[in-house]
Amino acid sequence: MQNTTEQPKPALPGFEHHKRFWISNQKKYAVKVAPGEFYVTRNDEVIVTTLGSCISACIIDEVVGVGGMNHFILPDSGPGHVHDDLAGSSRYGTFAMEELINSILKFGGKRERLRAKITGGGEMLNGTSQIGAKNAHFVVDFLNTERIQIEAEDIGGPWPRKVMYIPREGRMLVKKMERFDRSRIVEEETQYQKQLDKSLDQSDVELF
Repeated sequence: MQNTTEQPKPALPGFEHHKRFWISNQKKYAVKVAPGEFYVTRNDEVIVTTLGSCISACIIDEVVGVGGMNHFILPDSGPGHVHDDLAGSSRYGTFAMEELINSILKFGGKRERLRAKITGGGEMLNGTSQIGAKNAHFVVDFLNTERIQIEAEDIGGPWPRKVMYIPREGRMLVKKMERFDRSRIVEEETQYQKQLDKSLDQSDVELF
């Protein structure tokens, strides 16, 4: 049961719109990150998400205690595209990683102190697209290129995942979900992809 005498501490500027809820087994407030979103905090709280083929990177500067998580669905947008809306850009790995890292730096983090834990990239659909594998390859390559140490990873496989990240403790908790949950995750990601594709058709500008 939630302790009603304890109120969540204020979110960092720019993240006030995220709703908080109480996780009784952790005895902490939590924030859910949906596809295309990211969240950064210095509070003792939990960041949660559910992943299929998507990837989440959990990054922190332990010295200043600022860390966060993103959730992206595709590794890159490809050459020649510019995205004006946050939802349209944040679904892509390059934007999602840069937004998360830059926000941590904005609130006192130092690039040379950043540490990462990564998860997701499951293969949810039968076929040859291998979206999960491409996502996993991208995030590892990105972090290596940026010289950000990967402290832990749980990527690939046929499972959807529930993820809890507690930046203050430096812990990323991953639970592989049962196969009967798979269809629901696939449907959520498919619907999200359709919505973003529609937005992409309406808002993209092709450069030459």
